[in-house]
Parts: sequence; C-alpha cells; structure tokens
Amino acid sequence: MSTIDLTAIQNYTYAIYNSDRSGHGLDHINRVVSLCQRIIADTKAEGMNPRVILIAAYVHDVIDPKVVADPVQARNDLEKFLHTQALTGAEITEILHIISNMSFSKNLITHQPLSINGQIVQDADRLDAIGAIGIGRAFYYGGKFGDDLYDPARAPRDFTNENDYREHSTVINHFHEKLFKLTDSLNTQAAKRIGELRNKRMCVFVEQFIAEWNGEP
Repeated sequence: MSTIDLTAIQNYTYAIYNSDRSGHGLDHINRVVSLCQRIIADTKAEGMNPRVILIAAYVHDVIDPKVVADPVQARNDLEKFLHTQALTGAEITEILHIISNMSFSKNLITHQPLSINGQIVQDADRLDAIGAIGIGRAFYYGGKFGDDLYDPARAPRDFTNENDYREHSTVINHFHEKLFKLTDSLNTQAAKRIGELRNKRMCVFVEQFIAEWNGEP
C-alpha cells in the first residue's frame, strides 16, 4: 500500500479552514484528528483503515455549507485533489461517503449507515461538539451569528427537516436541540466513555447558567 502525503492533505485542509471563525477552524480539525487516533487505539474492528479515518477527519468539513459557500464545487475540488494522492478508488469513494453522510443534519430524519471508519470520524467530530470544548464552541458559533444567549420564552425545538435545523435559536437552546443528544448517537465504546464524561460537564454548566440567569448565587 502506497504511503500518503499527509502534509499535502493538511495543507489542502488548512487553506480552507484557516480563516474560519465559526468554530470549525484548524483547532477543531486537529482535535478531531487526535480524537480519531485515540478511538483507533482503543477499538478493534474488522475493516478499520486508519488512513481513511485520518484523511476523512482532516477534510470532513471542507464540503460543509457552514464553512464553504459552494459545497458542490468544494466536493468536486476535493475529489480531484484526492485522486492526486496515493489512494485507491475505493478509499476515495469511502472518504467522500463519510464526509457527505456523517453530519447531525444529514441524520435528522433518516439514519445514514457508515462503515467503522466513518463511525470513528463521526464519533470524533461529535465528541468535539460536547464537553468544555463544546460549550466554548457553542458560544463562539452563536456569537458569530448574533444569537441570543438565552430566552426562557423560546422553547427548544424538535427538528423535522434540515431547513428548520439551519434556523438559529438561542445558544442555550442549542444544547437541548443538539448537543445533549450527541452522546446517545455515538457508535464506538471508546467514544461513548468519553461522551458520558463530557455530557455531564455540559449538564452542570447549563444548570448553573440558568440558575445564575435567574439571579441565584
């Protein structure tokens, strides 16, 4: 099996993410890669391909409409780039399938099945959306779009389609609408153990936030 040029993949990714100010920048990508490596080390499964996992982790947001203006063009550009690397056609197809089907919004109505490689990337991405880092990213993202911190009169929503999901609410509602649901959606045992710890941190934070909002000490 040929050796991939990881530096070229990193450079391709960094050129796209370098100016991101929505919480999907280089720091997020590097944490997702690190979490993938941690999950790989703690997971034994048939069909696991670490290089597919790590490449998908690096490029998982390059077709995300939150990050790029034209996701279709971004996907075409990525596919052309991947064909310049030492990857098989099957690996390229799998990487593109993973990043096209792993998002929370893509799975709102119908669960999109993923290989063990895709499950690991999905788990790592979702772990970085929760816990202390997730709290910071939620407020960072909300601040970029001018979302209110909290409004007791605005109840959290249950999404029935992607358009509803894209409509902004309050930052605290985002915890109830998405972040608190992520731990139950994790695939691997390694990720579930981390997710339980991180979810507890968010629960404590939101409970304390609302208490202080209401004037409690």
